[in-house]
Order: sequence, then C-alpha cells, then structure tokens
Amino acid sequence: MNIQWYPGHMTKTRRMIAEQIKNVDAVCEILDARIPVSSRNPDVDELTAGKPRMVVLNRVDQADPEGTKRWVEHFRAKGYAVLESDAKSGVGTAKFAGAVRELLADKLRAYAEKGMTGRVVRVMILGIPNVGKSTFINKVAGRKTAKTEDRPGVTRSKQWVPIDRNLELLDTPGILWPKFDDQSVGMNLAYTGAVKDDILDVETLGCHLMAYLGEYYPDALKAAYKLSALPEREAEENDIAYGYRLLEAAGKKRGFLISGGEVDTERMAKILLDEFRSGKLGRFTLEVPE
Repeated sequence: MNIQWYPGHMTKTRRMIAEQIKNVDAVCEILDARIPVSSRNPDVDELTAGKPRMVVLNRVDQADPEGTKRWVEHFRAKGYAVLESDAKSGVGTAKFAGAVRELLADKLRAYAEKGMTGRVVRVMILGIPNVGKSTFINKVAGRKTAKTEDRPGVTRSKQWVPIDRNLELLDTPGILWPKFDDQSVGMNLAYTGAVKDDILDVETLGCHLMAYLGEYYPDALKAAYKLSALPEREAEENDIAYGYRLLEAAGKKRGFLISGGEVDTERMAKILLDEFRSGKLGRFTLEVPE
C-alpha cells in the first residue's frame, strides 16, 4: 500500500519554508504525541538545517504517559527543546514563550551584548495537517488568529502571528511528504485522522488498529468492550485475521448484528476509530523510540 498524497499547495509550502527559513530564529515542529515518527515530515530536517529546534508533543492527553516520557527523553537527547501540550484544553501552551527564550538564550545574550535588547524573536511553526497546529497557535496567542477545523489541510497560506512585544510566530500550511514508503506510517496517520478516511478501507483500518491494541493494550480493549477475555492470537495469524476476530468480539458485545446473526464489522470498525480519536478508548502511544 503506497499512499500518494501531495497536493499542489504542499509543493508551494515546501518552497515557502525554504524561502522563509532565513527570516526566523528557530523552528518549532508540532507532533502528535501518539505517533511522533509518523507525524513528522522527514523533509523538515533538510529544509530547516542549522536552526535551533523545538518539538511540541501535542495531544499528550490522548497518549500513553509512559510513551510520552520516552519520547521526551529521545528528542532531548537529540538536542531539541521539548514541550508537552494538549492544545485543545491549553495545557502546556503557557510555557511556550519561556521555552523559546530558553532555547535561544545564547542568541538573545549575544543580541543584548550588542545593545539589541527587545529584538523580536521569530519562530516558524511546522506540522503535518490535522496535528493541532492552528489550535496550538491560537492558545499561545490567547486569541483566534489561525483558522482551525477538524479536518486535514485547512491552513493554506503563511501568516505572522504576534504573541507578545518580542515574539512572533510564522504559521505555515500543514505539509505532508510525497509518499509513505512504510505502510505503518499511512496506517498511523489514518488512525488519528491526519489523512482522510476514504484513502483506506475502514474495516481494514479497524482490523489493524484492533490487532495493535490487542497486543499492546489488551486491558483497555477488555474494559472498553466489556470482554472477559480477548480471543487468543494463533501462531501464524496476521494482523488482519486477528483484528477481524477482535472486531467481531467487540461488535457482538455492542449488539451490532445483521441478518443471520452476523456481526456488522464495518460499523464496529467505524465506532472503534471514532472512540480511538476522541480518547474515549483510553490513552495509547502507537510508536516507541528505537
């Protein structure tokens, strides 16, 4: 499965980032804390080379706290400043300005020594579509400046957002990359709603997600779908086959039956994805640092 998804406006965004990078002091990347690898655009390292970097792990309220802790350590070890946030409720966003100044402390000290106190610091904000970038910016700014919607690719043009007298953010459109070579990346982006649902078959998606949760978070599945035990995974059983049996078990418990007593697994898959995305199922991290 190779998902090709590179609309023209993303090519434009790439060009704009390359043009604007010289006008900013630092780059801040917003990632989904549940899928920090899949929600990173690998092109960003090349596009922003040499600039001080910050990573915001957003949606920590929906991620496994233990997983988040490991990712914070991972990115700090790479020399990035790291901020944990839940942009929707505003948790963590108040620390952003201070974290930027700490990241750029040496630069700001050098400016002060040259008598350039009060110089405006400019930070480029990057993130793939639907990672909560606009919501984060609005919370940091304390007002609605960036357009937000719960669907991918709403921000279409760059805009400068003043935060205080000495800090400005450059909001950029969400940028994906030309293709996902790794199938799990496409899956992870689909689970979290970063790519449109119609790119993949919902039932297939549900099977893969069920298989992952069944392996790594069995207790959460049992609690959510009132299952006394999960079906045993057979030795040679692939994700689709095992996930399908889990979908059937959950669907049966929810009473999603169609003629002949068969379980409506497509309906169950849609419910699973909705409950996963809303945080109703619990807190999950789908990737761990190597």
